[in-house]
Amino acid sequence: MSWEWYRFGAAAVCFVIGIVFMILAVFGVNRFKKALNRMHAAAMGDTLGILFVFLGLILVRGFSMDSLKLFLVILFFWMASPVSGHMISRLEAMTDESLGEIQVIHKELHENRGKEEDDERV
Repeated sequence: MSWEWYRFGAAAVCFVIGIVFMILAVFGVNRFKKALNRMHAAAMGDTLGILFVFLGLILVRGFSMDSLKLFLVILFFWMASPVSGHMISRLEAMTDESLGEIQVIHKELHENRGKEEDDERV
């Protein structure tokens, strides 16, 4: 077998892995109820899916200027995606009043647990 077939096989594996990550992201986005959980599933699927699909394209094209451009797109996406996801999640956390209620309930439970442990020590 020639080198071309190995490269084609590796590219096909990258394509399949990327498509699987993207499909799982679709199911994750539809399964979760909270916006922050949905955003996490979408971001992970997009980031990993696009990485593997573009790696497959780089392998198909060989190492050329096209590969360099695809690599730069991967780099840009890996830099921009976490920043935009963080900004969107902060906006959601600041505007969603139910997230504050959950934090208050968690704080009350934590305080009550601490009081129970103090009562047990005495």
